[in-house]
Amino acid sequence: MNANQQDPTLASWQERQEYAEQMQPILGKLYRNFGVEILVYGRSLLNVSTINIIKSHRLIRRYEGQKVRLRESFPFLEAMAELKLSPARVDLGKLAYGYLFGGKSDDLSIKDYVKRELTDIIDREDDIEPRDVVLYGFGRIGRLLARQLIERNGANNKMRLRAIVVRGGRDGDLEKRASLLRRDSIHGQFNGSITVDHENQSIKANGTNIKVIYSDGPDQVDYTQYGINNAIVIDNTGIWKDEAGLGLHLKSKGVNKVLLTAPSKGDIKNIVFGVNDSDIEDSDAIVSAASCTTNAITPVLKAVNDKYGIRNGHVETVHSYTNDQNLIDNYHKADRRGRSAPLNMVITSTGAAKAVAKALPEMAGKLTGNAIRVPTPNVSMAIMNLNLEKTTSRDELNDFLRDTALHSELVNQIDYTASTEIVSSDLVGSRHAGVVDSQATIVDEDRAVLYVWYDNEFGYSCQVVRVAEAMAGLKVPNLPK
Repeated sequence: MNANQQDPTLASWQERQEYAEQMQPILGKLYRNFGVEILVYGRSLLNVSTINIIKSHRLIRRYEGQKVRLRESFPFLEAMAELKLSPARVDLGKLAYGYLFGGKSDDLSIKDYVKRELTDIIDREDDIEPRDVVLYGFGRIGRLLARQLIERNGANNKMRLRAIVVRGGRDGDLEKRASLLRRDSIHGQFNGSITVDHENQSIKANGTNIKVIYSDGPDQVDYTQYGINNAIVIDNTGIWKDEAGLGLHLKSKGVNKVLLTAPSKGDIKNIVFGVNDSDIEDSDAIVSAASCTTNAITPVLKAVNDKYGIRNGHVETVHSYTNDQNLIDNYHKADRRGRSAPLNMVITSTGAAKAVAKALPEMAGKLTGNAIRVPTPNVSMAIMNLNLEKTTSRDELNDFLRDTALHSELVNQIDYTASTEIVSSDLVGSRHAGVVDSQATIVDEDRAVLYVWYDNEFGYSCQVVRVAEAMAGLKVPNLPK
């Protein structure tokens, strides 16, 4: 090879990089201006690097056995950029594959094909009013919710993070809060810029001005004095779980609705988005987003029950330790949880199996559950041992779950992996409620054992945001259908 010749492998890589670089500004504008989030076979391209854009396209070949190159998908993205769209999640990979290899082109030009597939969101008047959001508490879930709400900044943003409410107010508190948002030992650096505004007692993050309010109780804040009205308060403290406690938020001026990031007590609706979010009514002032484990297992259980029927089963959760446990041995009111979390596997209880019935009533009385806390800081696994109404095979069940993850109404909740090498740390940052590990699936006629990974922090936070959007009346379609 002479000096003027280029290695074909390198040339191919550089071509992909160039197309990914051209995609980035279009991806950003589609989201900021129209609220359109672009994905490739379930992988979001929101605020990702050029390398991740390239890697996402590999999923198409993995699932379909056919490449869709970036130079082939790019014209579809360009065609979208020329349209006036309303908020949606659009899978660029499925759009391109359907036209190029899926027999859906019908001899249309790419532009006309894109118009046909996205007709539901073209030139539609957007009459949904933006909603103010307040995070009550700023712990692990609160900060991840903040990251997700901030990344949605733009002219068409409907969920505006306006404030966080915490106890305290000691010297240096603002800097500490900002630093914890800026750096995270598990989820990495914040993607952007964060500064502290002492004069206005706020944190500024990527153009979002977040007021920091200090309060000792949910009913002691007048949000209207900060220009906050009709707000959805997301309570992630875990202190109040019933209507009496959470109802205190509604006594504060400027609050319209309350969302709990934990299982609720009493008659409050427990919502697992994708399963029973249609139960949310405009009149619901208080709603629970259930638990991370309930969100991970319920979508998979619904899919399997709809297809095969579930007689009964047991769910064992292998769960990363949380701040509820002790770093070293110390007193704890719960059995065993006082022992050092980083040094022990700890058998404990979980209400997730029973809580499934609140979102999926047909599973009432059919599941038992237990949990083992293990010395990892994030990402957990649910092992579901199920007795089915119908017989099946490992391949048939895996194929069904793969298709469910790609093409059903649960595409945002269920992910699927066929990797033989995947481990828990590989799932940090997953935006799905749960990820089916197909290589671990066991089937013996009418008995099935399913292994479902879940990022119990980030994946759950994504579900919480989806519930908050539903409470705000923001219905975001998944396209193409």
